[in-house]
Amino acid sequence: MKLIYRILYRLSIALLLVLGIWGAFFYLTVIDEINDETDDSLEDYSEIIIRKALTGQELPSRSNGSNNTYYLNPVSEEYARIHKKIRYSDEMIYIEEKEETEPARILKTIFRDKEENYFELTVCIPTIEKEDLQEAILSWIVFLYITLLLTILLINIWVFYRSMRPLYHLLHWLDHYTIGSSTLPPANRTKITEFRKLNEAVRQSAERNEQIFQQQKQFIGNAAHEIQTPLAICQNRLEMLMNRDNIPEEELEELIKTHQTLEHIVKLNKSLLFLFKIDNGQFQENQEMELNSIILKLAEDFQEAYAYKNIRLNIIEEAHPKLRVNETLITALISNLLKNAYIHNNPDGVIEIRISSESLLFSNTGTEETLDEQHIFERFYQGKKKQEHSTGLGLSIVHSIARFYHLPIRYFFNGRHNFEIGLHPNHLIPGK
Repeated sequence: MKLIYRILYRLSIALLLVLGIWGAFFYLTVIDEINDETDDSLEDYSEIIIRKALTGQELPSRSNGSNNTYYLNPVSEEYARIHKKIRYSDEMIYIEEKEETEPARILKTIFRDKEENYFELTVCIPTIEKEDLQEAILSWIVFLYITLLLTILLINIWVFYRSMRPLYHLLHWLDHYTIGSSTLPPANRTKITEFRKLNEAVRQSAERNEQIFQQQKQFIGNAAHEIQTPLAICQNRLEMLMNRDNIPEEELEELIKTHQTLEHIVKLNKSLLFLFKIDNGQFQENQEMELNSIILKLAEDFQEAYAYKNIRLNIIEEAHPKLRVNETLITALISNLLKNAYIHNNPDGVIEIRISSESLLFSNTGTEETLDEQHIFERFYQGKKKQEHSTGLGLSIVHSIARFYHLPIRYFFNGRHNFEIGLHPNHLIPGK
């Protein structure tokens, strides 16, 4: 999950809790304030009626044009003693003028006159429908919450992207950085201390990596040269010894075996050096290459080399994909797959190459059992049927090249041995 989404997720939860508590508090406060105002009106109205009742003045008319009503009833002393002097309640009352029932706030108060007679005054003032009030308040709270939440989130997104701009510049550079390109991180001018430190740390790390990379290249180059030279000298001397006359047959056989071993070491050294260069990204020069033409050219060469096996090769061209790749790498990938298909095939066997816009599939006959999918691309793995002159690095080179270009590769067995490489859209030439 991206950082901005994690922040927005947590911020939304926090705001939901805060605004939810605020909404409940707001609702209770509004209801309490409405009740207080209504109770004050009830008290004022009841005082007027009680004062007129005690002084013998004419009481207000119950139909005075308002919805306010009152009832004045005599009660016993015992009733007055067991009930509170002032009581508030919310009840439904019938309004005669409207001929309908409405909610009202009711005040009941007990008083006595000069003759020690007790009376209970009930004063009613119609109030707002609390359910309607609750729905209205809830609707406004939800509306305000959504508006406030979206506003806060949008402001946070804007502030986040403005503040994180130096980090995104650095991440963009890291996405396109390839060791050996000698491209340092951008200047990334910012007043934020943490980003300045991060940018400086990445710059120093890139410089160190470039230095180590150059040192490794130099070391591998020197080591390969120093190894290849004495090996070549040894081969030449063996060939000179083998060309001498009157060499005993036993000694000649030993010289031939030694020469073959040296050839194997030379091939192994070249293959390991090639793998190292692939893994360290030393093949950066890419060009437009048509996959079909490369396969057809290499297939012709391999058919001549392995004609003695009488293997039938079928090439099915469903498409003509063009890729932007390094010529050396794509040639090595196809060559090793072809060589693997010929070496591990049976006499009079079949090789099928299927070229489509989505994948490249090599299929060949061979052993009638599946290979180990977990280890087949490991270095020096040759399965049960080991070849005497094979280095065991062919499929490892194929896997490294596919990984270098982020192309998915897989092995599966369906009566034939299949190696399928997915053609990534990023490596296809646009419009082809």
